[in-house]
Amino acid sequence: MKKTITVLGAGSWGTALATVLQANGHIVRLWGNNTKQIKEINEKHTNTHYLKNFTVPKEIKATVDLKEALADTDAILFVVPTGAMRSVAQQVQALLTEPKLIIHASKGLEQNTYLRISEILSEEIPAAKRKAIVALSGPSHAEEVAKKDLTTITAASTDSKAAIEVQELFMNDYFRVYTNKDIVGVELGAALKNIIAIGAGALHGLGFGDNAKAALMTRGLAEISRLGVAFGADPITFLGLSGVGDLIVTCTSIHSRNWRAGNMLGKGKNLDTVLDEMGMIVEGVYTTKAVYEMAQEKEIDMPITTAIYNVLYKDADVKDTVLKLMQREGKSE
Repeated sequence: MKKTITVLGAGSWGTALATVLQANGHIVRLWGNNTKQIKEINEKHTNTHYLKNFTVPKEIKATVDLKEALADTDAILFVVPTGAMRSVAQQVQALLTEPKLIIHASKGLEQNTYLRISEILSEEIPAAKRKAIVALSGPSHAEEVAKKDLTTITAASTDSKAAIEVQELFMNDYFRVYTNKDIVGVELGAALKNIIAIGAGALHGLGFGDNAKAALMTRGLAEISRLGVAFGADPITFLGLSGVGDLIVTCTSIHSRNWRAGNMLGKGKNLDTVLDEMGMIVEGVYTTKAVYEMAQEKEIDMPITTAIYNVLYKDADVKDTVLKLMQREGKSE
């Protein structure tokens, strides 16, 4: 059945997901706050800053007017940076007059509160104005989804019917969606893998090979699971698409912003230079700080996260940090 879907966030992932929905026959409105970018999407059907050499379907209508974007919509898909999630949710709830299906496809944790995205949304959008909250997550580069490469992800919610509804909205012959009840594990896996991806990029920048990257990813997954379980996640979730799946794709591809940022750090650039040259939000940088503080508070052993935190926030030398990790006291796996 054709639905009207509002996609909030006209970056690479928001645009790519909008194209999936449009390909499935839905009416799609794409909202962003950059007037020049929105004009480009509507007039030239391109979004060159985020997706080079890609044509945005002309059926997708972009707007900077949030009220217009939300008018008579069936579902709202949040794809904005974690740092902007709360303020955008506040604007949305002020305009809603009836409950809507709320979906998000962002990956991060809020600074200071350490809240997951669904927790932010549930705080800011009253229960009377939302049918359910569903997290959409998994191994998925926007660049590949945009060109209809094969992709599988997870729709996670405590409301199974809502997860199935989202599954039906997005499923097609190149975009496969599974459902999962463990939204805690799915959201934490999505956020924490970005930390490990920075480390994987740094190893590449330093010139280390596949052995080192495999070790980092494996032990990184152990850290993700350790923290996730402490916050109520099902450990099996981290063996699925939003866990090891997302970890693999983010730690092994130049499409990953977090990997690219880590690669530049490994090559000797400082963090300010890296973020300036990236020109896009690198969620893992901010997630590292939040997770480091969470681990300290809960006394959870996360040596890789601590090492990356020291590089990002204490100006620790990248190579020395790697060697210190290797020289830690031996222990059982």
